[in-house]
Amino acid sequence: MRIKFIIVMALMLMSFIGKTSDNMNFDNATILTMKQRASFINNNTRERVEQLLPKLMDDSGIDFWLMISREYNEDPILKTLLPAEWLSARRTTMLVFAKNQDKTVSAYAIAPYKIGELFKKAWDKTANPDQWQALLALIKQYDPKTIAINQSQHWAHADGLTATDKEKLLAVLPKQYQTRIVSAEQLGVAWLEQRIPNEMAVYENMVALTHDIIALGFSNKVIEVGKTTTDDLVWWFREQVRQLRLQTWFHPSVSIQRKENKTFDHIDSFTNGYQTNIIVPGDLLHVDFGIHYLRLNTDIQQHAYVLKENEKQAPEELISAFTLGNKLQDILTNNFKVGRSGNEVLKKSRAQAIEQGLTPTIYTHPIGFHGHGAGTTIGMWDAQQGVSGSGDHPLHANTAYSIELNNAVFLKAWNKEIRIMLEENAFFNGKNVQYLDERQTSLHIIQH
Repeated sequence: MRIKFIIVMALMLMSFIGKTSDNMNFDNATILTMKQRASFINNNTRERVEQLLPKLMDDSGIDFWLMISREYNEDPILKTLLPAEWLSARRTTMLVFAKNQDKTVSAYAIAPYKIGELFKKAWDKTANPDQWQALLALIKQYDPKTIAINQSQHWAHADGLTATDKEKLLAVLPKQYQTRIVSAEQLGVAWLEQRIPNEMAVYENMVALTHDIIALGFSNKVIEVGKTTTDDLVWWFREQVRQLRLQTWFHPSVSIQRKENKTFDHIDSFTNGYQTNIIVPGDLLHVDFGIHYLRLNTDIQQHAYVLKENEKQAPEELISAFTLGNKLQDILTNNFKVGRSGNEVLKKSRAQAIEQGLTPTIYTHPIGFHGHGAGTTIGMWDAQQGVSGSGDHPLHANTAYSIELNNAVFLKAWNKEIRIMLEENAFFNGKNVQYLDERQTSLHIIQH
């Protein structure tokens, strides 16, 4: 059983938007202090390097992985490797992973300062004032067959080497080493998408906390029907996360679908959240919300219904529509298979869903160090026939995903089409997909 993060009763008694932070109390006992977080991050980074990197470098045929970044223009992968105490690179920071003959991997830093405990300092500035020559000396020491740099067409996460730094690198390398430069794309994506058990234990609790915050936001303790606006609720989510000493990795959105002439607009819903609508009885609410913690991210979308007077539950049509959204999730996750590309999963899932009478849109993505992570992309909302590059990437075991999609349903009572838009975080262990802290299977209910 997971240990669920607890938001204390003092907060639960909140009944309307607008109270100051002085009136909000949280039990942060289950959320690590900044010092504890740093310890977790540094230990986790070491475990990842020791447990994952030797095999990942073997699998990708790379024996020397080089990352170069300048302060405030950090390579996305390099940022996942810096010590927790480092909030950015410093001056020019070079990190190297080099394979040894005994199959282990050594980690080096060629930088003006010592970089934590994981990386061996490979530049004595007194003995060799030129940082680039220090890099060349390390390359000559290992004489690698391949020198991998973070350059990628399909993943921004793995395309972190700037044009200027690449020019400097080529200028310092003799021709014999220039010809050994290769893209680290496969290795970089594997590093980002692979999860280890230590991370997944944390991830389960993170998703539980995200669910708890959504459940509280979608309740009468926060929403005053007829007064609270969607914009109020968006900023409530932002404030709660800050009160918990955490961060969101994107600005939340809250949107409304209701019985009116306005048709569903995908772009407007996701970018504007229909802005400042007042929440009233009969509304179908939707939230898109995620948090950032311990260098990991959550990304959740759920729905709530506001009861009308004399209603005790949501209309059967809405309940049925929501159930079809769960059905589409099942179709998608049942098609996960190691080695199958995202485009294959998309094609199979859409065909099966359409055959079963659904109207699916699937846009599932990896999640981890980045909210929209590197790895296997399974559709985009505007690319339902497949995604070039990241959609061709095969599924691997021990990877995490945002199972994100929507199903369109025509409601007779509203005389219009609505979308059940769901997103839940899950882990693919190589055999099946397991939701972290389960998934939403019924609408949140807000009393009139």
